[in-house]
This record gives sequence, structure tokens and C-alpha cells, in this order.
Amino acid sequence: MEIKGKVVAITGGAGGLGFAMAQQLAAAGARLALIDLDQQKLEQACAMLGDTEVQGYAVDITDEEDVIATFRFILEDFGQLNVLVNNAGILLDGMLLKAKEGQVTERMSLAQFQAVINVNLSGSFLCGREASAAMIESAQPGVIINISSLARHGNIGQSNYAASKAGVASLAVGWAKELARYQIRAVAIAPGVIATDMTAAMKPEALARLEKAVPVGRLGQADEVAATVKFVIENDYINGRIIEVDGGLSL
Repeated sequence: MEIKGKVVAITGGAGGLGFAMAQQLAAAGARLALIDLDQQKLEQACAMLGDTEVQGYAVDITDEEDVIATFRFILEDFGQLNVLVNNAGILLDGMLLKAKEGQVTERMSLAQFQAVINVNLSGSFLCGREASAAMIESAQPGVIINISSLARHGNIGQSNYAASKAGVASLAVGWAKELARYQIRAVAIAPGVIATDMTAAMKPEALARLEKAVPVGRLGQADEVAATVKFVIENDYINGRIIEVDGGLSL
């Protein structure tokens, strides 16, 4: 798919990985619909994209009615939708439980587990459903890209996050088979450890250990994930696959 002139919706698009994607796709001529919970960050992001045709939508992607309305607004504003990047996500790490001297002292709460599932998995489901409907209704070929994670294989202290990222990867594979008849592709991208505000806040010794564990010897960059998103959009023969962008790291 040629990116120039196509309408791309990015959840979590006002910062971090999402904004890096927005910048690269804007440079390629995309028209952007940025979806984020933070209205102020959305306004700043849209302003930073300069002459790009861009519209921000402040929405809670866990709210079904809000998501339905948002994709209706996108169709009204742009007349079409070609790409969705399901990028929005949260972390609420914690051990499944902790015990001392044979007694359980702490458990991951259902609320802590469910909060991550709601945003990362249910939010991706809702946005994927409504985006594919918008693509069909506007008679457009489409691409849905779910941002998964290396953590989908399972990781200590991330029962909620790992389950959500395994889920979005599986959704992409299933959607690829379901939606091909409508000329809609679906792909998941699974980043490893990417340099973000979160990793920048880590203790230097912990960050050094993490970098050493990556075979290429460094953390990934947001632009490298964004470049993979661009590649997937442009290559019409990539479908139903999970692309790992992790520097060779295995958990």
C-alpha cells in the first residue's frame, strides 16, 4: 500500500512509540488520526507535526461507545480509513504472589490484572473491530497492526502484560484470516526493550545489565519500531505474521 494520501489511525499516538510512528508516516505523506487519552498531549503532538493533515481524538479505548463514536468521527473527518496501529498500552507490573516462610504475603489483585487487559487487549479488540468496519464502509483496502511485545512469551512479574501482548498477537493472526476477503491485512509487531522514558528512569546498573543481555548490545529505538510499521504498510504480501524487533533478545 502506498502511504501517501492514506488515512492512518494510531492509538497512543500522542507520545512515545506512537508519536515516532506518526512522524515517520507523516513524512511519507500519510493523513493522521491520532487517538490518545490525554487531550493536552494530543494538541501538542498535532502541533508538532506541522503541515501534516492530522486530527486528534481524545478517547478512552476501553469504552465501547467512545470507540464506536471515534471511528465514526474519523470517517466523517477524512472520508476513509486505511490503517490502524493498535499501539496504546499500559504496564502495571507485579508478581503473581509473594510468600515468606510458607505464608503468602501478597497477591496480584484482579483489578491490577484486569486494568492491563482492558487497555492492551480489550482496547485493541474494540479499535480493530471498528477500524475494520470503517475500512469496509469506506470501500478501502486496509492494514491493522497490533503492537505486541517480546513479553508475550511470558516474563517474570508481568502476568497481566504478557497475557495482553500474547492476546494482541493472536488477534492479528486470526484477523488476517477473517478479513482477507475484505482486502484487509493484519500483522503484529513485537518489540523487545525499546529506549523510552520508562527505561531512561531505570537505575544505571540495571539499564547496563539489560543492554548487555541484548545480542546487538543496545536498546532498540522508537524510530526502528516506526520503520517496521512503515514497512508492513507498504508491503502488501505481509499478512498474518508476528514480526519481532528485539535485537535478538530472548526472555
